[in-house]
Amino acid sequence: MTSRITYVNGRYVPSREAVVSVEDRGNQFADAVYEACQIKDGAIIDLRRHLDRLDRSLAELRIATPMSRAAMTHVLREVARRNKVENGYVYWQISRGAAPRDHAFPAGVRPTFTATAKSLDVAAAALRYEKGVPIITLPDNRWERVDIKTVGLLPNALAKQAAREAGAFEAVFVDAEGYVTEGSSANVWLVDGEGRLVTRPADRGILRGITRSVLMEVAAAEDVAVVERRFTVTEMKTAREVFLTSAGAILCPVVSIDGETVANGVPGSIAARLRRRFHDIAERTPI
Repeated sequence: MTSRITYVNGRYVPSREAVVSVEDRGNQFADAVYEACQIKDGAIIDLRRHLDRLDRSLAELRIATPMSRAAMTHVLREVARRNKVENGYVYWQISRGAAPRDHAFPAGVRPTFTATAKSLDVAAAALRYEKGVPIITLPDNRWERVDIKTVGLLPNALAKQAAREAGAFEAVFVDAEGYVTEGSSANVWLVDGEGRLVTRPADRGILRGITRSVLMEVAAAEDVAVVERRFTVTEMKTAREVFLTSAGAILCPVVSIDGETVANGVPGSIAARLRRRFHDIAERTPI
């Protein structure tokens, strides 16, 4: 089996040999940001948009950019190529860097930049699209700045584990007022009684998903109205359709919530229609 390759601060090395400092602030403080893009048929999907969001996350945390956008694009394409990924994802992470442990920001530290790519089971993803997935709901216990894509994901990991233990695909967070925010690793949508897409506004309560943004363009091309507003768990459970969007899953239909069947218990026609058109509108960067 071919060894996976990881990029670490200027070097492409076998993943088993990839290391960062024990004092890297990403490890000790979650003082780091990340991005992940789908790779489909030998192309990175929506890389420009992901790099735009990365720039925003870095600026919000005042972490320096480790290299130019052109250089970063080259690294991401190269790590995908070296891992021979035709369908999967590329993941990259930038921390503030390594320094003696101190909560305050260190001066003169070089950011740590790592990247890798991995193939995914296309057949398993296709089955999720065909059958739909169950989800559960949980109270939202995350920090307020979820609009920044940081590696501080412990509440998300605990929620995802709770979903797995419940036999569900995803856990969806609900705020203190009873409104749905987002999933542990996905944005949440419903189709209302008038056939409109409804999703929470991308303020500081949720991450502004790249797939979410592209889907709005797909909806416009398909003459499907989009309404950005808050909605309750009850409204979600009684919707015509519910689905999740993320870079990894793109658009995944939901067929049950907390054990209650959504609509007729099968993926809806609007979700299927939007998913079919998604890659016609998404941007492609060949590897």
